[in-house]
Amino acid sequence: MTQTQTTWTRESAERLYNQPLMDLLFEAQTVHRAHFDPNRVQMSRLLSIKTGGCVEDCSYCSQSARNGSKLPAAKLIEVERVLNEARKARDAGATRYCMGAAWREPKARDMDALTAMVEGVKAMGLETCMTLGMLDDTQVVQLRDAGLDYYNHNIDTSERYYSEVITTRTFTDRIDTLNRVRDAGIKVCSGGILGMGEKDIDRIDMLLTLANLPVAPDSVPINMLMPQADTPLADVAPLDPIEFVRTIALARILMPRSHVRLSAGRSEMSDEMQAMCFFAGANSIFVGDTLLTADNPEEDSDMALFAKLGIRPMEAETQARVDAAE
Repeated sequence: MTQTQTTWTRESAERLYNQPLMDLLFEAQTVHRAHFDPNRVQMSRLLSIKTGGCVEDCSYCSQSARNGSKLPAAKLIEVERVLNEARKARDAGATRYCMGAAWREPKARDMDALTAMVEGVKAMGLETCMTLGMLDDTQVVQLRDAGLDYYNHNIDTSERYYSEVITTRTFTDRIDTLNRVRDAGIKVCSGGILGMGEKDIDRIDMLLTLANLPVAPDSVPINMLMPQADTPLADVAPLDPIEFVRTIALARILMPRSHVRLSAGRSEMSDEMQAMCFFAGANSIFVGDTLLTADNPEEDSDMALFAKLGIRPMEAETQARVDAAE
């Protein structure tokens, strides 16, 4: 999907974010309808292919070995197991399959298995996505040549607030990885986490960073923090749901052609809050009862909500037509 790039200023983004909620939602829905079917939502499935033991100190993460987490480290799972799970996801209606590993970066010895996963999932007709931490130039090319469609690497928050959450990797490291992935021809998936104690301006600046990249991300996952036991953010106060909805709407306006994914935290959201997020421009979700290590709504509850709202899953053919039109 080709992005027509607009350079946004903080002043213009703040004005959008802080306008009356009904005006913000109307503008976001108008932008959304100009580029997407408002009653279609993309369904993606996420599988943890390597869990626990990460050397990073991300304050929100239950997989960090540095922050007191008791989650044990596991090895990279077998390729055939990944492919079996991908078949189930495809048969259940998912059009994109995402594979995530708790790493700072993959090692050379892991690349053959990772490329085999991409090739196998791609052969099933699914879009492929991976999140593996930082990548070097060689690894990016290997994944691209295997057929990887998307690479997820969230910037998490604003540059100002970043060091309050993570100290083992810099904000610049994150941007460098995004640039490397994009320059190799892989589509970028990047977003952040809301409710980590940041201010409104941090949420705005995070979206500005993404929107003002040379090419805006094709997918923008917006996560609501789900506090995990034994992490530094275990006791953080919940984010006001209206502030979350405002952030979804701003993401839609700043990045009109991106898929805005309503990601972690949906298990804690009411049907009404999710409906407001869809109206604000969210048009992608993860399905399945687990996201890496956090809970996610069961598929039956998702389908019941879709039925109430008149929403249908976005089919692969529909997405291909959207991409071609843009």
